[in-house]
Amino acid sequence: MADPSSYRPKPGEIPDSPGVYRFRDEHRRVIYVGKAKSLRQRLANYFQDLAGLHPRTRSMVTTAASVEWTVVSTEVEALQLEYSWIKEYDPRFNVKYRDDKSYPYLAVTMNEEFPRVQVMRGHKKKGVRYFGPYAHAWAIRDTVDLLLRVFPVRTCSAGVFKNAARTGRPCLLGYIGKCSAPCVDRVSAEEHRELAEEFCDFMTGRTNTYIRRLEKQMGEAAEEMEYERAARLRDDVGALKKAMEKNAVVLADATDADLIAVAEDELEAAVQIFHVRGGRVRGQRGWVTDKVEEITTGALVEHALQQLYGEETGDAVPKEVLVPALPDPVEPVQEWLTGRRGSNVSLRIPQRGDKKALMETVQRNAQQALVLHKTKRASDLTTRSRALEEISDALDLDSAPLRIECYDISHLQGDDVVASMVVFEDGLARKSEYRRFQIKGFAGQDDVRSMHEVITRRFRRYLAEKEKTGEWTDGEGTGSAENGDGAENGESPLTNADTLTSADTLTEDDGRPKKFAYPPQLVVVDGGAPQVAAARRALDELGIDDIAVCGLAKRLEEVWLPGDDDPVVLPRTSEGLYLLQRVRDEAHRFAISYQRTKRSKRFRSSPLDDVPGLGDTRKQALLKHFGSLKKLRSATIDQMCEVPGIGRKTAETIAVALARSAPAAPAVNTATGEIMEEEPGTMGSSGEPVTMGAPDERRGQET
Repeated sequence: MADPSSYRPKPGEIPDSPGVYRFRDEHRRVIYVGKAKSLRQRLANYFQDLAGLHPRTRSMVTTAASVEWTVVSTEVEALQLEYSWIKEYDPRFNVKYRDDKSYPYLAVTMNEEFPRVQVMRGHKKKGVRYFGPYAHAWAIRDTVDLLLRVFPVRTCSAGVFKNAARTGRPCLLGYIGKCSAPCVDRVSAEEHRELAEEFCDFMTGRTNTYIRRLEKQMGEAAEEMEYERAARLRDDVGALKKAMEKNAVVLADATDADLIAVAEDELEAAVQIFHVRGGRVRGQRGWVTDKVEEITTGALVEHALQQLYGEETGDAVPKEVLVPALPDPVEPVQEWLTGRRGSNVSLRIPQRGDKKALMETVQRNAQQALVLHKTKRASDLTTRSRALEEISDALDLDSAPLRIECYDISHLQGDDVVASMVVFEDGLARKSEYRRFQIKGFAGQDDVRSMHEVITRRFRRYLAEKEKTGEWTDGEGTGSAENGDGAENGESPLTNADTLTSADTLTEDDGRPKKFAYPPQLVVVDGGAPQVAAARRALDELGIDDIAVCGLAKRLEEVWLPGDDDPVVLPRTSEGLYLLQRVRDEAHRFAISYQRTKRSKRFRSSPLDDVPGLGDTRKQALLKHFGSLKKLRSATIDQMCEVPGIGRKTAETIAVALARSAPAAPAVNTATGEIMEEEPGTMGSSGEPVTMGAPDERRGQET
């Protein structure tokens, strides 16, 4: 626990101007981001008597080891920079709203030549019009099915569209009149885009215009005695009205607004948003967050606005945003929203009438969401705390292990030996810090030796980082930090032969963590006494004596400690044992998935891999042209040169490589025992190479 006075800036150092500040912990990880109209006044509040601080604020300042700030010109710039840094650093002490589910949207891909109507989830894409969110995908499909009668916009995938264009026959929707069939040129691209724009206009709330127009056309058709056309228009009007009935009118003046309500207690807060377009509720969503800092309702609303509109522009930001409490100050937030929309945005608290009544409905939804969330989470929060305490008591630790790392070894009969490292913080998986290793120190199957290598490599890197940042000197430990274990493809560590460079610092300059920057309080290994002894020996050799080690054996779920002849047996109903099992099982799953990936890559290898400069595209072209490696091997140099991208020199190199790799035996289908006529690499029906004769996984057990 740090003393805030140890890193308190000197008087006069902090400017009296708007800006954004960052608190960092001892590992230079950003743990809190805030903004202020006056940096000097705001930061002074953090360096007062600890007894006068809110418990969560006190926890933050004692966890931090330094503070820094960036001066900006206006409060709007501070708001934008604060949002960007919270998204980038994910500080543990900031309020972060998270969707309780991935809400589906009705999307129109206006960025395509022939726009498509479809259901979309996840991140929004540029050039796509979104409507919603909706509670269920089926609600979107029901609405679209009704509207396609009037606005027959394309809904098919790119593959179906291209196939219809190739064959000259539209899909079923084209035959029944629910698609204008641009794939077969029934309408031009311009006419189809007009249909898509009219569809979007209707979805944004401009409904009465289209209904009046259709009713007028229906009357004209009846006067001209075109009764079939009049009947079709009558049905179109009925379809539009039925689609409108799905969203009841809540605001009579056809208002476009978002209503945000907050329900909170001392620990958590729930936010509910109703999206009203054209006076009708078009979508609803909600978030729940832990209140990890002392925060007012207005500040919660401000964070919700950042989350809701931080990546939105134009009409996605409505003209009016109704909230239960205004941020303090409100002017920068309102100016920021106006900038996101491109025109004036009203941010206010509804005082009377329909809008106040609707806000009360949104508030009731927020309150119900908080109650439901607490019903689901209360037991989890209590259980996690109890589990960590039980582990601490059972292993005789000084404190609860807030960070646990678990290691597992996986292989298939001694081949492709790999290891995994998973991280749990506060009893929850932190997947961004998972790591995977290749065992390269030796060949063959030896779980104990593999565990020793992995632990050595992981903590050698940790010590090297401490030495670089001045947290550890040569006299404090016996471990060498000459060779570090970095990351392969961003995840797997480097081999022991790879040396750390000056760029391998504990964190980036902007605070983002490096691969192995943070030590755990507890190391768990998948195995019994031998694996535990190997892990402890590796730590001892590096001079690390402040990290606890234990192992969890699968057979009897016994917890083994270094040097103990007998295991620690936790009750089967113990929450601590359950947490250790979840950590161990997650490490096993992660190791198995990596081992299978490596094995599948090895099985897919071919003689063409040895040809220098021959990439995947030209390999695919060769196999597609000749059909199999057998036919390619029998081809002449001139025949190979017929393949686009293959020159004579490359063809000669391919011929030499294929000549050196004569087939050892006929390919066998291991499922049926059938001898295959073609070799591995035969082209499948999809044009992809098919590997035959892969070893049957039942012959060897993965560990």
